[in-house]
Amino acid sequence: MDLTNARWRKSSYTGSNGGNCVELADAAGAVAVRDSKDPDGPVLLLTRAALRTAVDSALTTR
Repeated sequence: MDLTNARWRKSSYTGSNGGNCVELADAAGAVAVRDSKDPDGPVLLLTRAALRTAVDSALTTR
């Protein structure tokens, strides 16, 4: 999938130094996720439902 023109968004919780965060972009029926420190690195493509499940799971295991 070509994400050259994707509009990547960082979390509003990201500090001014970049921090350890991910970026998200809409991608043809999916959500693209990448490491903000490695924008040319690998991208994970998830359905919205799968991303929601992953985030919910991470929040309940804190």
